[in-house]
Amino acid sequence: MSPVPISQINTGHIDDVQELRKAKPTLIPERFVRDATERPTLQSANRFPTTCVVLDHDSYDVPIIDLSKLMKVDEDEGSWRAEILKLKRACQDWGFFQVVNHGIDLSLVEGIEEVAKEFFMLPLEEKQRYPMVAGTVQGYGQAFVFSEDQKLDWCNMFALGVEPQFIRNPKLWPKNPPKFSGTVEDYSREVRKLCQNLLNSIAITLGLKEGTFNEMFGVGVQAIRMNYYPPCSRPDLVLGLSPHSDGSALTVLQQGKGSSVGLQILKETKWVSVQPVPNALVINIGDTLEVLTNGKYKSVEHRAVTHKEKDRLSIVTFYAPSYEVEIGPLPEMVDEINNPCTYRRYNHGEYSKHYVTSKLQGKKTLDFAKIIN
Repeated sequence: MSPVPISQINTGHIDDVQELRKAKPTLIPERFVRDATERPTLQSANRFPTTCVVLDHDSYDVPIIDLSKLMKVDEDEGSWRAEILKLKRACQDWGFFQVVNHGIDLSLVEGIEEVAKEFFMLPLEEKQRYPMVAGTVQGYGQAFVFSEDQKLDWCNMFALGVEPQFIRNPKLWPKNPPKFSGTVEDYSREVRKLCQNLLNSIAITLGLKEGTFNEMFGVGVQAIRMNYYPPCSRPDLVLGLSPHSDGSALTVLQQGKGSSVGLQILKETKWVSVQPVPNALVINIGDTLEVLTNGKYKSVEHRAVTHKEKDRLSIVTFYAPSYEVEIGPLPEMVDEINNPCTYRRYNHGEYSKHYVTSKLQGKKTLDFAKIIN
């Protein structure tokens, strides 16, 4: 979450999609129109390439994990073991799951949605007081844009570094809405606890000591990004967010109540829509855990699509190790005969800088860590 630009970058003019929506153009600006192979569709597989097929089938439902069962090993060991096994399968087979009974007060969950929506509904001039400078990922605008001919996402973003303190840019924390900063602080603190609890359980699924990841991560790096996707008159031509995996260890996604279904994950070469579960949070494995587990738990490519009539709000928290931590496959995850080391060791801050200075392009950023034979 570097707060300063890395160099002079010419991104060209970037239209604000909320303002575009207000104007209701008959044509979508060319910079938002995707190449035919990238366009989303809910149509029959017979008419489109396999990589663009979207499946909405019960057999593709993302697993649901009950955190309350994971936290009660002493009270009900049988239920705990069953949930640990579900978590293991979710991490290994999906890289995504939804967590219920997560322990975050629902009034806080509703509160963060409220202030996020209030911020996005401010006049453009007000939001532009907190600009996302090209080459950075904090502030209001579009992240991961590095050239004037790059395709743009049908999305407005507002992102902030949260922890540790030195990654914050105080000038980007808005005073309007009045409850914004306080709500982000409270919400982020609770999500941090959730991430730490999940990492303890994930360590157990791998046969590791419970505190392995949290002890290794030190003062974990945490950032929050709010995404607002206005309706789009041609959702078949655009993407709300380009396909990518996350550079984090864990990502926590809150899907706005009443929003359109927009999150899709790449499952067995097909795009699968993630149906929101009431009061659940979506969790996904990031690149950092893929490296630490030597590929046993893989980060998963995902994207967002838009809707013709409904808007969508999402609130995303990224949780990762301290920038000073050295990352590489854990010794317990490496077997030179059956599971040789496939990722090199590197400094997490180095990878973080690489990630935020690269455009979203599937899992290409993870090439940085791979050992090429």
